[in-house]
Order: sequence, then C-alpha cells, then structure tokens
Amino acid sequence: MLVDRAGFGELGGGRLAGLDVGTKTIGIATCDAGWTYASPHSTLKRVKFTPDLAALKVLLDRERIVGLVVGLPLSMDGSDSPRTQSVRAFARAIAEPLARPLLLWDERWSTQAVERQMIADDWSRARRAEAIDAHAAAHILQGAIDALTRQPLLPPA
Repeated sequence: MLVDRAGFGELGGGRLAGLDVGTKTIGIATCDAGWTYASPHSTLKRVKFTPDLAALKVLLDRERIVGLVVGLPLSMDGSDSPRTQSVRAFARAIAEPLARPLLLWDERWSTQAVERQMIADDWSRARRAEAIDAHAAAHILQGAIDALTRQPLLPPA
C-alpha cells in the first residue's frame, strides 16, 4: 500500500529497503532495524514486470524488510515528468503484491550526488557503472530515514 510520511513513520522500526527504479536496473539498499544507516545492497537487472516483482519479493522476504522507500524522480521544479509517472505506476503495481507499506521519496540529485562522491573517491568508470544504482538507492533511503527519525530541536511547549 502507498502511504504518506506519517503512515510510514507508524512502522516504528524494522528493516527498510530503498529502491532506485530505472528502465534497465533497480538499485536496492537496506537499512538497519533502528533506521540509523542505509547501505547499498544490490542491483537488479530488469527483465519484465513479473520476474522483477518475483525477484524483489524473494529479496525482501530474505532480508526481513518491513517497508519500502521508492525514489521519485521529480523534475527540478518539483513537477512530474514522464519518468516520474513511470515510477509512480511501477510503485502502484508492486505495492499490493509485496504487501508492505511503500513511501515515494523525492530523489532529485541522488544519482548525481553519489556519482560526484564516487569520482572524488577515485572510483573507475566501470566500478561506478556497476555500483551507482545501489548507492543511489542508499542515498535515497538515508534521506528518508533521516527525515522520518528527526527529533525536534526544542520540546513542544
């Protein structure tokens, strides 16, 4: 089921997975049960919807994932693009069969930020190409868990 931030926050813990959905691959990241840190997990080469869904289900069950954060590729002005619509459709299609809460998360600049860091860390082009999608998924997931667990600076009055 697609949920908003409040609904997703009600999970109150458990491992999450972040997905960076592309046309050829799906980058996958996971986080710890306390929602502290996200780590790149793997990259799924897309085939067709049914085998992609089956592979995701196996991975999510094996890793004991309780919720999904799917990166939403909004345009720079925050509007939807054809790519945004495609990812929304994919998220709607997987939400029910995977039987886990699913949160769409703004992923603007995620891949670019990760690629800049990989270049700064002197990763080769081949190594970057192999790992960038899973690392982008980790960047997306980390942003979501940071926002979901943020404590207010001052207690309520």
